Amino acid sequence: MFVLELGGADDDFAAAEARAAATDARVAAPGIGLASDVDRERFRGLAYAHRAGHHVATTDASVAAAADALREADVAREGTVAVRARNVRNTTDVDTQQAERDLGGVLVDVGFDVDLEEPDHELRALFADDSCFLAWLAAESVRDFGERKPTDRPFFQPGSMDPLLARALCNLARVQPGDVVLDPMCGTGGVLIEAGLLGARPVGTDAQQKMVEGARENLDAYAADFGVARADATRLPLRDGAADAVIFDAPYGRQSKIETHELADLVAGALAEARRVTDRCVLVADRDWRDAARDAGWSVTERFERRVHRSLTRYVLVLD
Repeated sequence: MFVLELGGADDDFAAAEARAAATDARVAAPGIGLASDVDRERFRGLAYAHRAGHHVATTDASVAAAADALREADVAREGTVAVRARNVRNTTDVDTQQAERDLGGVLVDVGFDVDLEEPDHELRALFADDSCFLAWLAAESVRDFGERKPTDRPFFQPGSMDPLLARALCNLARVQPGDVVLDPMCGTGGVLIEAGLLGARPVGTDAQQKMVEGARENLDAYAADFGVARADATRLPLRDGAADAVIFDAPYGRQSKIETHELADLVAGALAEARRVTDRCVLVADRDWRDAARDAGWSVTERFERRVHRSLTRYVLVLD
């Protein structure tokens, strides 16, 4: 079994994304998930799961209980070790420095040498709510999202999606290397950038020529093989089944000049076209488009509400 360290404020969302690398990932405690197995290479591309470790023991959330469990565990006695303890989301009153000292002492007693800089093994002691999860670090996700902030890209527009969420949407759509990933309302190309970095071939369309040109400029900085063209999302110039996955951020009513009923027609048409070209889709919007998705022939497999600020909640629908 593996212990997952989840990020963000929504553990259910983080666990759903993590299932791209750990098919049965589920929430076990605040900020903590469990999974029976982990694809280490795919784990590197996750946004809201930071680390995965081989499970050693689960105990009460006390240093003494964790030390006792570690003494009873069958642990290797070769190489160097470091212990990293966390009070996950400040849900306990555990002294993490004391935990690192005491657990490190247990490991020294069974034959390890301590190396805090470049250890051969790293024991994670995760205190969350009323439990402590001990695990040997096995995989970490690559935390380079800050290098791709929308404001740092060649082309920027207000409201551009941040790379962390864009990457998570790609993982919710189960994007894999070689997939053709279509964003029919691509804007500045944030989703397509993350799809390309996962090894997919990004394909985007947008109704505005300005966005098409800007998305090309952005993708040129991050992706080697991509296609972007001007097109109506309700009448895509693509053959049936042309994409492996469709991901798009629908226009927000307050940001769009489109009236509500016209916006509904746009989203409904885009969903119908997405259904024609693929059997995997993730939709993000400022309202719940479940009925429109079902009318277009989709099944809603997962639904999330992500509060951005007081006046904006994003709805994420995973469709198949």
